[in-house]
Amino acid sequence: MILENGSSLTIKDKKDLITRNLQEVLGEDKLDEILKKRDLKIYWGTATTGKPHVAYFLPMSKIADFLKAGCEVTILFADLHAYLDNMKAPWELLQLRTKYYEAVIKSMLKALGVSLEKLKFVQGTEYQLSREYTLDVYKLASLVTEHDAKKAGAEVVKQVHHPLLSGLLYPGLQALDEEYLKVDAQFGGVDQRKIFTFSEKYLPALGYAKRIHLMNPMIPGLTGAKMSSSEEDSKIDLIDSASSVKKKLKKTFCEPGNIIDNVLLTFTKYVLFPLMKDNEGFEVLRSAEIGGNVSYRTYEDLETAFASQSLHPADLKSSVERYLNNLLDPIRKDFEEPSLKNLVQKAYPAPVKTKGPAKAKPVDETGPHQLDIRVGKIVSVKRHPEADSLYVEEIDLGEERPRTIVSGLVEYVPPEEMKDRLVVVLCNLKPAKMRGVESAGMVLCASRTEPKAVEPLSPPEGSQPGDRVLVEGYETGCPDTVLNPKKKVWETLQADLIVNSNGEATWKGCPLVSPRGRFTATTLKNVPIR
Repeated sequence: MILENGSSLTIKDKKDLITRNLQEVLGEDKLDEILKKRDLKIYWGTATTGKPHVAYFLPMSKIADFLKAGCEVTILFADLHAYLDNMKAPWELLQLRTKYYEAVIKSMLKALGVSLEKLKFVQGTEYQLSREYTLDVYKLASLVTEHDAKKAGAEVVKQVHHPLLSGLLYPGLQALDEEYLKVDAQFGGVDQRKIFTFSEKYLPALGYAKRIHLMNPMIPGLTGAKMSSSEEDSKIDLIDSASSVKKKLKKTFCEPGNIIDNVLLTFTKYVLFPLMKDNEGFEVLRSAEIGGNVSYRTYEDLETAFASQSLHPADLKSSVERYLNNLLDPIRKDFEEPSLKNLVQKAYPAPVKTKGPAKAKPVDETGPHQLDIRVGKIVSVKRHPEADSLYVEEIDLGEERPRTIVSGLVEYVPPEEMKDRLVVVLCNLKPAKMRGVESAGMVLCASRTEPKAVEPLSPPEGSQPGDRVLVEGYETGCPDTVLNPKKKVWETLQADLIVNSNGEATWKGCPLVSPRGRFTATTLKNVPIR
């Protein structure tokens, strides 16, 4: 059933639809003013890189709410942004991927039962290469500091020690999009918050109006971190088969009673419950021997049942699997169309296999043996003279003299807790200057995005400065003298470093160990290590 964009709704009804399930709204007073006069104009942007996955149902569910509230919605396919974000996708594929994104988003919204009458799609390069837009980019470049640009993109642009200038332009382009798309509001995940506040600071400096910003929570990945198109094990594709959905959900992190980092509960709260009619509930089908079927009328009832462990993870998984497949079935059917099948193959071509005899794996294949990770002891710590958020530490790593290392831990660990602390240090990054002070390593930390928290990893009891840290099962091989930044060895390996549900530091599920035991985080679990 297609739901029409309702002009019969009251202002309160429209606002309730626009803001329900959002994590944060910036500019609510302006939202109230506009709704008294007319319908809101909103845009949501997405970079056309990896394949959209089921986490896209979260923004699509909100876009459905916006359309039901009568909003004019623009979806921006940020092809230029996609290229600038460390060139994730080559130019020749971006056009094909834009077509794929449009087809799959239309199919998703159709599955959600919403009219597309007030929806339009725009490709970034339709206006971002114009003379006027280019001049505004130069104007912004004359106003924005490197610090502000890097800070704004910290959560969404790939962070490297020596960032490309293109990545620093990214936040400014996204801010200018608000003006050039002529919208009242921008919608995005809460990971975009720093870009949104950047926009609120700098658009008025160009003489443009400050916009409203609407933020969704983020869906954690199947393994506990953020769901990502680039991490196969963390996501379910929109055209995955039912058997593949079952297989991936079976491996999904879903600890009994844990309602904090639970992708299944998040999905039911922000996608499934908003789709339910007043007389419907979330149905869990169980055999009579284990209590029989049960229906939860509200998300709060479902969460309470799971927290109290009266609802078992296996029953939650099977129920989400059933509802998810109901949503995916019409999308799968749409993509059985030969033209769309062909589009998928062209937009996301399989890696080319070379003919001839199989080649032996190169001895320098990327692996955790390349990382020189050691236990260190902080012998002195002081504030960075040029950056309030940074410490400058002298760390004993069992070498002839301590190393100078700069860490962004001021907001998270007081100096008295840093002094004499044992930490875990990546020692073979290429030394880099951080606000004028050369840093010869990096303190490894468990890191949570929302609410923001950072905690240095803790070595096992009895550890000494210089103890080598290895990944269990990968003990052979010598670390690189210096990690080659061009080959992005650290960035590749870091993507699989995670603190698991037991608080243990792991790489691809294998614990980080030394002869004295395992490495841990005291307070953070199911988060990436950075």
